[in-house]
Amino acid sequence: MTSKKLFIAMAIMACTCSMTAQTQLSKYQPGITTDGAIYYLPKTAMHFVVQVEKTTYTPGEYAAYAERYLALQNVKADKSTSFRVTKVIMQTVGQADTAKCFAVKFNAKSTATNLELADDGVLLAINSQGIRQEHPQRFIPAPKVRPVNPRQFLNEEILSAGSMAKRAELIAQEIYNVRESKNLLTRGEADYMPKDGEQLRIMLNQLNEQDEALTQLFAGTTVRDTSEYIIMTCPMQSVTDMVLFRLSQHLGLVEADDLSGEPYYLTVEDLHIVPAPAPDKKKKKKPEEEGIYVNIPGRAKVTVSHNNQTLYTEECTVAQFGNVELLSAELFNKRYITHLRLNPVNGGLEMMESEPVK
Repeated sequence: MTSKKLFIAMAIMACTCSMTAQTQLSKYQPGITTDGAIYYLPKTAMHFVVQVEKTTYTPGEYAAYAERYLALQNVKADKSTSFRVTKVIMQTVGQADTAKCFAVKFNAKSTATNLELADDGVLLAINSQGIRQEHPQRFIPAPKVRPVNPRQFLNEEILSAGSMAKRAELIAQEIYNVRESKNLLTRGEADYMPKDGEQLRIMLNQLNEQDEALTQLFAGTTVRDTSEYIIMTCPMQSVTDMVLFRLSQHLGLVEADDLSGEPYYLTVEDLHIVPAPAPDKKKKKKPEEEGIYVNIPGRAKVTVSHNNQTLYTEECTVAQFGNVELLSAELFNKRYITHLRLNPVNGGLEMMESEPVK
């Protein structure tokens, strides 16, 4: 994420955007203004990376003779396709929370400050270099192996056979001949033994390739492909058994409201590690308070399940499950230069250091 630095001279003043003030501030864009700057604190979104494996089975041309000639049982005669989830992981990502909008104003009594905002207006740092969000590496499927054409191993006798049953019988006999040749090589009893180990390896690989290709004419072929999907959600409170996505055996991964697939559920439990701020009955707060607002993030337990089985679970820090804290403007008076660095995902303090002004 690129960022732009805003250089502001003088004091820092901030005010929260209350429910009534949100309408007034909705026309503002985060960034510099004539009076100072507008910034947001982040909320924590959840990006779920789901990998789905597609398995396609194609029956062999001689599947009907698989048990008779090769003793292969339960060989399917019909083409089929199935899908399964092989991997679920989660990454938390920060995004601007427009409900947490604050203003920084000029004040001649403050040290000079250097604010760094993300492109969406989230405050990253003051008098310091902000942290960049890490993006997951792009999923690259493994290269497909070119299938071997079994017909290249069929001799003239097989090709000229008058019936399918006769061709199946001759192909099966060829398979047994190939397997016998492999056994003789491994036992060292072949008529023409290789001169060294490398030559033996090459010969065995060729025989294995021929064996597998011819056997596929009876047993069929199975091809597996993996696809990756990213599902985004940003729960503002605890959720239980929310349908995150569905998986159809005919269509693969489908939307959460598509009833053609089986549901995969998301549960997000607020662990309530951050107590709610107690109301101040003695002193009513002013509508504007000097300082910088930061998040005190909470924590959540995230679980993805299917058929009462847990596929993924993890605890993570979540901005919207905590509260907001005001850092006093005294940190930025003329006597000190304070360096702040905020977490771009949850808006919490990553670093705060002060040094006296020389």
